[in-house]
Formats: sequence, structure tokens, C-alpha cells
Amino acid sequence: MFQVLGQKRRFIHDLKLAAILSATAGSVNAASFFAFEVLTTNVTGHVATLASEIVAYRWVAASAKLLWMAMFLLGAFCSGLFIEFVGRRYPRFSHTIPIILEMLILSFVAYHGSKYYDYSEELVQLLAGSLLFAMGLQNAMVTMVSGSVVRTTHLTGLFTDIGIEGAKLIAHYGNNHEKGKILDKFTLHIIIVVCFLVGGIIGGFLYANYLFKAFLFPLFLLLSAMIYDITYNRIYLINRAKNIRPSVLQKQFSK
Repeated sequence: MFQVLGQKRRFIHDLKLAAILSATAGSVNAASFFAFEVLTTNVTGHVATLASEIVAYRWVAASAKLLWMAMFLLGAFCSGLFIEFVGRRYPRFSHTIPIILEMLILSFVAYHGSKYYDYSEELVQLLAGSLLFAMGLQNAMVTMVSGSVVRTTHLTGLFTDIGIEGAKLIAHYGNNHEKGKILDKFTLHIIIVVCFLVGGIIGGFLYANYLFKAFLFPLFLLLSAMIYDITYNRIYLINRAKNIRPSVLQKQFSK
């Protein structure tokens, strides 16, 4: 899912990655909206509201929108930087630092969020901005790991793709080769939308009942994904080693 890169990636890898991380993004987005009235995955909306705040001369509100946009950008930049540097020596683990950082941010918000009413407005904005930073981390990470096939934090482009792919499925009816490729993309994008929605419903429900502890749910999803990926990779390596001839193994260990 995370550790399979390049040409070795298959549709199932992208499907698993899309499902769990889009559910993570959806739950964070919904919980942050209830908590801070901030959408953490919608930079397009923040650009629009920034323009309206500038037109209305509301400079404090405009600065908050700029902060949130900058935090998302910074998260994507840091994720890309980590993946590029770590990926040179340990390509299979290039995703680890962004995911761990995202988990730390979610745990911080889950723990300190209930106290935010006692903070200043600036600190509240920074707390909300940290979630945009986390979503920037995730979006850049999943984009780079999947080779730009999967994006999990915004849906406008996905709905466009779904519409285009639906039209192509009709146009290529009867051409099984082309239809199979288009159907894979169509299925992947549908899964992202559905899982984002399901994650949002769960995140909103959890916040309504447990307040900031709701942010532990996406943290649990990320932790489960990492554990699954590590376990799956170890099983794969063990099975692969069993299929290698003893003479080959002996040569490798004698080096």
C-alpha cells in the first residue's frame, strides 16, 4: 500500500490507499468543521473567502485565511521534502515521517482541543491551521507514493474525473481493453468519494458525542494502515525468501 512504489504498484494498492486515507481526510474535515468552523481539505474555499474578506476590509479574518492556506502549503512542502530525502536511501519508508507527523498533530488536537476555549483567538486559528498542515502532509504523501494517481483531500477534481470517465465508459462500450482501464479509474474515484463521505459522517458523529476525542478516530485509521503495511510487507518478504533457491540464499549470505 505505502511501500510498493513505481511500476510495482497495482490497482489494489491504490484502492487500499485511497479508501483508508480518504476516510481519514473526511473524518478530520468534518470534526474540524464542528470544532473550529474550518474546512481542512478545502483550500479553494479559503481562497474564495480570502477574496471576500479583502473586499470587505476585514484584515484579521483575511490573515486567518492566509494562515490556513500557508499551513496546507507548508505541510505539502514538508511531506515532499521528507519523501525526497528519505526516499533516496530508504524508498520503502519514505512515507513514514509524514504519517507520524500527522498522527502527532491529531493526538495533539485531540488532547488540547478541549482547552482551546481558554486560548486566544490567534492560538485557536493556529490549532485549526495545524490540521490543514496535517492534510497538506497527507495529500502530498499519497500523491507522491501513488504516482499522482490518488488524491484524498479534495473532491472537485474527482467529480470532474468521474463525469469524464463515465462518458468514456459509454463511448468505449464493447472495447474491453480500454473499458477495463477506465473502469479501474472510475472505481477508484468512486471509492475515494464514498470513503470520504463515510469518514465525514463518522467524524461528525464522534465529535457530536465525544468532542475533540473524535480526532483519535483518524489517528487510529493511520496507525492501522501502518501496522497493516508493515505486516503485509514482512509476510511478502518471508514468502519471497521461501521461493528463492537455497544456493541463491547461500551466495547472498556469504557476501
